[in-house]
Amino acid sequence: MRQLTVRAESWPIAGTFTISRGSKTVADVVVVEIRDGAHVGRGECVPYPRYDETIAGAIAAIEALRPELERGMDRTALQSALTAGAARNAVDCAVWDLEAKRAGRPVWQLAGIEAPKPATTAYTLSLDSVENMAAAARANAARPLLKLKLSGPGDLDRVRAVHENAPHARLIVDANEAWTPEIYVALAPQLVSLGVELIEQPLPAGADGPLAGLQRPVPVCADESCHDTASLAHITGKYDAVNVKLDKTGGLTEALRLAAAAKAAGLGIMVGCMVATSLAMAPALLLAADARWLDLDGPLLLARDREDGLRYEGSLLHPPSPALWG
Repeated sequence: MRQLTVRAESWPIAGTFTISRGSKTVADVVVVEIRDGAHVGRGECVPYPRYDETIAGAIAAIEALRPELERGMDRTALQSALTAGAARNAVDCAVWDLEAKRAGRPVWQLAGIEAPKPATTAYTLSLDSVENMAAAARANAARPLLKLKLSGPGDLDRVRAVHENAPHARLIVDANEAWTPEIYVALAPQLVSLGVELIEQPLPAGADGPLAGLQRPVPVCADESCHDTASLAHITGKYDAVNVKLDKTGGLTEALRLAAAAKAAGLGIMVGCMVATSLAMAPALLLAADARWLDLDGPLLLARDREDGLRYEGSLLHPPSPALWG
């Protein structure tokens, strides 16, 4: 019989991580371990208050499935037992990891997908003053892809300062729903000449209808507006790309479906993350082959990572070792 362990962990962030919704200095995660004899499968998630998720709520949802999980619930049954979100993500990834360890084969083989290769990830510059974001850009000017957290007022100055201080870096800007249609119309055309190649979630989810009637001189990516395959239809005509995050899809199983459906719909694919350890990044790296943009820098934003963490060479992210996941 399997044994389930669920626990909360806190990992200090290197400094403060700030987006339009607020700041934090600690990454709070939930870790799931499923033991079957000598084999242990692990998964990690980040419950997100924006989606009405909490650490306690995620743990309670997983604990409610303890009898079924310990009796051997598989990933197919899990998809209907938990809704898409952080709790299901941790369990789904733990089951994938356990399956791989029991089979003696990597997850990518079990999933029938391409083996992961080293890939370049974005590095996120936290929302800050123009001066501080300029300094952060100078310190990371050698990175090929930077992601800027924005908030509305002063954003053009922030982007310009980053571009001037990291002139060779490609840029992604992420407003986290903080813009209005008026701000978008004013800023989007000016971002083309500043190295910006993607605008992520400029308008609030549920109030993003205006994007369908606006010019998009820079491709626009859905994040909060698209969680899983079921929500893909709601972004048609409004977005050019979708950010696939395992904490939104509820795990690798649904993330693979969403990425395939988005690709079939002609949308670009970004693979993103929450601020978390390498255990949360590792499964998402399996989606990198079809992604134009990879944003799996969570461990780089922490003061320390867990043992056997992913290897980063600058912004080049290497596939996980079996000791970590998969």
